[in-house]
Amino acid sequence: MPQGRDIPEYPGALARLPRRYTDPGVHAATLDNVPALSFLDARSTVLRQVRQFAQAPQPEYVSLMEAAGRVLTSDVLADRDYPPFNRAMRDGFAVRSADIPGRLRVAGEIRAGQHSNAVLQPGEAIEIMTGASAPEGSDAVVMIEHTMRRDDGTVSTEESLAPGANIAAHGSEARAASPVLRAGMRLGFAEIGWLAATGHTQLAVARRPVVAILPTGDEIVDVGDMPEPHQIRNSNSWSLAAQVARAGGIPRRMPIAPDNLDGTRALIQTALRDADLVLLSGGVSAGKYDVVEPALAELGAEFYFDRVLLQPGAPCVFGRIAGKFFFGLPGNPASTMVTFEIFARAALDLLSGAADAPLDITLARLTEPFSHKAGFTRFLPAIIRCSEVTPVSWTGSGDIPAICRANGFLVADPATPSYAEGDLISVLMK
Repeated sequence: MPQGRDIPEYPGALARLPRRYTDPGVHAATLDNVPALSFLDARSTVLRQVRQFAQAPQPEYVSLMEAAGRVLTSDVLADRDYPPFNRAMRDGFAVRSADIPGRLRVAGEIRAGQHSNAVLQPGEAIEIMTGASAPEGSDAVVMIEHTMRRDDGTVSTEESLAPGANIAAHGSEARAASPVLRAGMRLGFAEIGWLAATGHTQLAVARRPVVAILPTGDEIVDVGDMPEPHQIRNSNSWSLAAQVARAGGIPRRMPIAPDNLDGTRALIQTALRDADLVLLSGGVSAGKYDVVEPALAELGAEFYFDRVLLQPGAPCVFGRIAGKFFFGLPGNPASTMVTFEIFARAALDLLSGAADAPLDITLARLTEPFSHKAGFTRFLPAIIRCSEVTPVSWTGSGDIPAICRANGFLVADPATPSYAEGDLISVLMK
């Protein structure tokens, strides 16, 4: 039995504790010999478990104005063909592609919003504006800047165009009664615009999951209090609330849990009553007063992992209790922020009804050399501009100002300890 740890004294809870608390060969004061998941394996575990056990969220109806950021629970169908006519995509002249290059007689004009019965004849062109209905008989629009209009009522062009050039064909975007957006899609600004264009004013969306945020630690005081010299203010609860809201959840901030088993256990029980997901901040390392995991175990929690080869954020815990998922996030602010974005946000996406939970990591070139300790995936603050990334100087996982100066994270590969200036490295926007 590891020493110096407040562990429940009965076999049921003991059997549910992670190995570092129950294996006589693993001392609680060190993580060196404890098996840990890679960042990718841990994230895959989150996605797999939530997909397997989470229930589909209940739908609710909201107005189009309220739908941004929500997830559709059913397909949305087109009320007619889109576009409903052959739409000109440029200002210019509607023509028969077979007639150009050449000189054509201008037979009229069609502006956007105008109903026209014009029929284009061979050797003719009709002036047309962007968004207007291309006349019958035309199969292309030559852009106005590629033409020369003459005083004799003709227009000439040296352009050669394929049939369909600069025309959005009738029904090419959507056919009547076909899905324009699918269930499981989160609605961004483009989707809201498409819904408006297709006449949808009420949408069936998933109920937003409630997320209980439970900070822990005797050193923590409320943000409105003046801390003593040995105390700090509760920043994690507020940053997590902002992250939860941005990810589409409803944050519920809870009182600070003390560093004792009874108090922490009682607050976890309260959090479980109304929340769909529980986030605990702090108390998940291997110190004498880190009681989060023993409290969870005593309540019957199942642990899927409790350590990840990740920095900041190695002592990250994920599991399920009373049919609900929980994360024990490290207490240092940067660790809390990073582990939420990588793991808890993925769970929240799926609990919100989203079909997928992408992590949009891409590549950028380093503006300076960079090195780190191999063996861990590192998410470190950085400034990302266009295709370049510059690491932000920081003092460690408690350095909130460094995260504020950054607009993203460089993602250092565990097998690549050093990078040269100009090397490609993975990056994640904040």
